[in-house]
Amino acid sequence: MLHNQLRPAIVLTFVLMLITGFIYPGIVTALAQVIFPRQANGSMIESHGQLVGSELIGQAFSSPAYFHPRPSAAGSGYVGDSSGGTNKGPTDRGLADSLIGRGLGHVPVDMVTSSASGLDPHISPANAAFQVERVAGERHLSSDQVRALVAAHTENRQFGFFGEPRVNVLLLNLALDSIAK
Repeated sequence: MLHNQLRPAIVLTFVLMLITGFIYPGIVTALAQVIFPRQANGSMIESHGQLVGSELIGQAFSSPAYFHPRPSAAGSGYVGDSSGGTNKGPTDRGLADSLIGRGLGHVPVDMVTSSASGLDPHISPANAAFQVERVAGERHLSSDQVRALVAAHTENRQFGFFGEPRVNVLLLNLALDSIAK
């Protein structure tokens, strides 16, 4: 009796493992490579023939001449295997004290909170606008020039209704570098 139950269970386990572990992922990977090759390979960005990052994963910018991304709990430099949220709640006294200690008054919420993964490459247009004066001053550009660059790099809601308007920090900073030369 045990043989009659055990053999089909083992065979079914291996068949499902083959289908869900190899065949299905293989088909999805092949389709992605054919239909969306850039995205399937990480949406990598090159500048002057050198790889500078991915359009999909944030990276740290600390120089005052660059726009800064959201805070990240994913280690230094947005380490992907350390992603995860660590936001403090709105009633957390430590958060309030840290903002007051940094001399920050009313700031865009994404300037002080990380995304769910801690790897978000985007900031809100309000966050970018908050940083315009600093970046313009550091780069000896007019605020209007930098605001125009932010406006040109503001992405609208996907399909007109998904998500919120956003600015990709890496693409914006690369555009800043290109006009500074």
